Amino acid sequence: MKVKALAIAVTLAATGAASLFSSAALAQAKEQFIPVLSYRTGPYAPNGTPWANGYIDYMKLVNARGGINGVKLAWEECETGYDTARSVECYERLKGKGASFVQPLSTGATFAITEKAPVDKIPVVTIGYGRSESADGTVFKWNFPIAGTYWVASDAILQAIAKKEGGGMDKLKGKKIALVYHDSPFGKEPIPLMQERARMHGYDLQLLPVAHPGVEQKSTWLQIRQARPDYVVLWGWGIMNTTAIKEAQATGYPREKMYGVWWAGAEPDVKDVADGAKGYNAVTMQHGAEPQSKVVKDILAMVHEKGQGTGPKDEVGQVLYMRGAMSAMLGIEGIRAAQERFGKGKVMTGEQVRWGLENLNLTQPKLDALGFAGVMRPISTSCADHMGAAWARIHTWDGKQWKFTSDWLQADDQVIKPLVKSTAAKYAAEKKLEPRTPADCQS
Repeated sequence: MKVKALAIAVTLAATGAASLFSSAALAQAKEQFIPVLSYRTGPYAPNGTPWANGYIDYMKLVNARGGINGVKLAWEECETGYDTARSVECYERLKGKGASFVQPLSTGATFAITEKAPVDKIPVVTIGYGRSESADGTVFKWNFPIAGTYWVASDAILQAIAKKEGGGMDKLKGKKIALVYHDSPFGKEPIPLMQERARMHGYDLQLLPVAHPGVEQKSTWLQIRQARPDYVVLWGWGIMNTTAIKEAQATGYPREKMYGVWWAGAEPDVKDVADGAKGYNAVTMQHGAEPQSKVVKDILAMVHEKGQGTGPKDEVGQVLYMRGAMSAMLGIEGIRAAQERFGKGKVMTGEQVRWGLENLNLTQPKLDALGFAGVMRPISTSCADHMGAAWARIHTWDGKQWKFTSDWLQADDQVIKPLVKSTAAKYAAEKKLEPRTPADCQS
C-alpha cells in the first residue's frame, strides 16, 4: 500500500511532455525516500499497526516542520505480515527508489537483509531488535541496533529481578528463571546473555519455546506450574503475550513475578486482560507511554488536527506508537547528521546516511528540541559502537495503564561487550570478513 506518492493530473501536449517530465523528476529528486516495512495484517497486526502509525506520523511531523534542512520526506509502505520472505520481497521492491535506510521490524528479516546491505549500501536500522552482536560496527558496518539490543533488555530484566530480591546480582543464586520465548530468531536472541549470567550467578535457567504465533501455550504453562520457577521472563510478540498472561492468570502464576521484553509490554498486550494483568512488568527501551511529551503534542497539533493522522488519535503517545515515532526519529537524525558532512539541503544516499548513523550525537538538548524531553537519554554512536546507549527502565501495568516502577538501568558492559565481540568475531570468521581498519572508520 502506498502511503505517499507524487500525483500529477494534467493534460500534456506532446511538445511539452518532456519538460514537464523533467520537472516532475526534479521534484522527486528533492525528496528523501524512506521505505516502510510494516505489518497490519495477521496475528501480529495489533502490535505492528500502532508502531507503523507512529513511524509514519513522525515523518509527517518532520515534513510539517519543514523537512530536514528543507528536504521533505517521501515514503512507501509495504505489508510484510511479519513474514521473512515477504519482508525481503518488500525490501527488494523498494530499495531501488533511493532508500535512505531500512527498518525490517523483524529479527528474521534483519538476518536476511544483513547479507544484502553491504552490496546494496543501504543501512539496516533495528531500534531495539535484530541481532545483538551487530552493535559491533567494526564487523557489522551497515547494521545499527541503536538505543538497545536484546542483550541489553535481558540484562536489565535480570538486574530488576535482583533488585526485587533485595540486592545485587548475587541474589539470583539458587533462583529458578523460566524463559518463555517465541520460537524464532527474535525469541532466541536473549538466550546467550541469560546463559552467561546463569553461569556467573548460579541461577537455573529453563528454556520454554512457544511455536508461532503463540496461541497454544497450555503445555508451556503446565511445565511452569510443575517447575514453579521464581520468575518468568516473557519474550513474546503479538497475540503470544496476551495468551501468556491469560495462561498465567488461569494457572495462578503471580503476574508480579513476570517480566516481559519491550515487545511484550504495550497496551495491546494487556488491555484485554485488564485487572488480570495487574502487576505484570516489562522492560522499556528508554521510553514508555508518553502522552504528555512535546513530540506527542506536536504530532497532535501539526498532523492529527490537520486531519492527516495515520491512525486513531487516542493511540498517539501509547507505548508502541512512541516506539514507532522514536524509530523514525533516530533514522531521520542519521540523515540530518549526514547532511552536516555532505551538504545541508541535499538528498543523502544510503552510503552517506550510513556515515550519519555512525556519527550520531544526540545530546539531551538536541533530544529536547526534537520533543523527546523526558522520553530518552542521550545517544552517541561511533565506528565501534553502533548501539550508542544501553539504558532501560521497568514499567508495570496497574490494571489501567503502564507506570514506570524502576530507576534507569544500564546494561553491564563487562558482560555484554565480550559477548558482542566474540559473537561478532565468529560471524566475521564464518563470512570471511576483515574487521574495519581505523582508516575505514573515517570513510
